[in-house]
Amino acid sequence: PILFISAPGREEEVVTRLARVGYDNAIGYLDGGVEAWKAAGEPLETLDEISAEAFAEKFANEQLNLLDVRRISEYKAQHIVGAVNFPLDFINKNLSQLDPSKEYYLHCAGGYRSVIAASILRARGFDKLVNIRGGFKELQKTNLPLTEYVEQATDL
Repeated sequence: PILFISAPGREEEVVTRLARVGYDNAIGYLDGGVEAWKAAGEPLETLDEISAEAFAEKFANEQLNLLDVRRISEYKAQHIVGAVNFPLDFINKNLSQLDPSKEYYLHCAGGYRSVIAASILRARGFDKLVNIRGGFKELQKTNLPLTEYVEQATDL
């Protein structure tokens, strides 16, 4: 199960976005948001984030594990050189390909799917996860090496 907290009035958008990546059994949402959760004394975890610019600088100087959680067609169209495609709907079946002791930087197209991927990975014992804020849209604006753009057929 996924418990999501969203800005008031954006609950339907979150349900729609989750359905697009295969989580289509939403049964509700937390009324009152994160403040209600904290007030109830419930545990709260956060996800480390890094800007695309800061990531690009770090990537130029260090060997980093970069997971691109976009669909295969998005990855094939263009990606960061050195990124590993690990689509969101691929995670549970292929966890053995990752090492829980390593740190992973995650991105999708804009930042939603990578947060979901991080949540799934964290639930499976991965705790060294960093989300790249703004996803590929922001990474493209940096000096990171990109593959050549290849037009892809639309996913059906």
